[in-house]
Amino acid sequence: MADITRRLGWRHLRGAPTAHIRHHRSGTLVHDGPGLSFWFRPLTAALSEVPVDDRELAMTFHARTSDFQDVAVQATVTYRIADPAVAAARLDFSIDPDTGAFRGTPLEQLGTLLTETAQQHALDVLARTPLSAALVDGVAAVRERVAVGLGAEPRLPATGIEVVAVRVMALRPEPEVERALRTPAREQIQQEADRATYERRAVAVERERTIAENELASRIELARREEQLVEQRGTNARREAEEQAAADAVRAQAEAARSVKLAEAEAARSVKLAEAEAARTLKLTEAEAARTLQLAEAEAARAERVARAEAEGAREVGEARAQAQAAWLRVHAEAGIDGTATLRALTATRLAENLPRIDSVTVSPDVLTGLLAKLGGGPPEAAR
Repeated sequence: MADITRRLGWRHLRGAPTAHIRHHRSGTLVHDGPGLSFWFRPLTAALSEVPVDDRELAMTFHARTSDFQDVAVQATVTYRIADPAVAAARLDFSIDPDTGAFRGTPLEQLGTLLTETAQQHALDVLARTPLSAALVDGVAAVRERVAVGLGAEPRLPATGIEVVAVRVMALRPEPEVERALRTPAREQIQQEADRATYERRAVAVERERTIAENELASRIELARREEQLVEQRGTNARREAEEQAAADAVRAQAEAARSVKLAEAEAARSVKLAEAEAARTLKLTEAEAARTLQLAEAEAARAERVARAEAEGAREVGEARAQAQAAWLRVHAEAGIDGTATLRALTATRLAENLPRIDSVTVSPDVLTGLLAKLGGGPPEAAR
């Protein structure tokens, strides 16, 4: 359909590439061709739009064969308008100048013309064909006859129509007839299936019989071999018992000899261990005695050295003390200090050496003054 727009009393038409536009103004052809675009006045314009693309027309109709059986035909006709001017002159392809829609039904008229023409030729060929032949070769025959008939139809070129192709998709009888036609084939297929089933069963029975015979022969052979196996097992058991008894005797003799050898070896080892232990004990005792003697001698020498060192130290300390005391007494005597006071001080000194440890001593001023006065040899008043 053409695209028409409005502008201030004017109309603008824009056609598609597959649409042939014819524009008449006051009876004169102004524009003619596909895919046009132009301005026009709607009051003076007469517009026609003829589609020139290929179109598919599907049709379904019923026909009767020569044996009076009804069949349904499904076909498709592909056509196009080869001469748009002739088609526009023969059919009403005019469009509304405001909307661009067809004012009539030209495409439906073309579809009716093609359908009736194709149906006429299909009915003609099927009326002279029996149903069985129609179902076998009817599709090709109908397609060929319809194509030839449409090509030879004088009205189609006069209307500007060209038939491009004809296709017949199906040619089917009524459902009851179709089921009846299927019955012999179905029965034949069923018979073949039954025959195959019977043959399969016969083959299965024969195979079962063969399998049973083979199983029986296998059981007989198995029983015979089991008998041989039992005899062989008894022989093997006797031979195994004899071999086991001989092996046990040899093993007992070997075990006895090994036990004797082990006992002798153990006794010899015990004797050697005892001798080695006695020798080691003797050596340890001698070593311990020598070490004890050496330790005693070393301890005695050390005690002697310590006693001598202590005696020497005590003697030296006593001499040093005696000399210190003699010097101390001499100093006091030279200083003119009374011998009694000196002896008292010496006694106090010895007493202080033998007293236990005293952490602190508190001396009052009176005691300190008296002691100082006595040490100075004057009266307490002079000390004050």
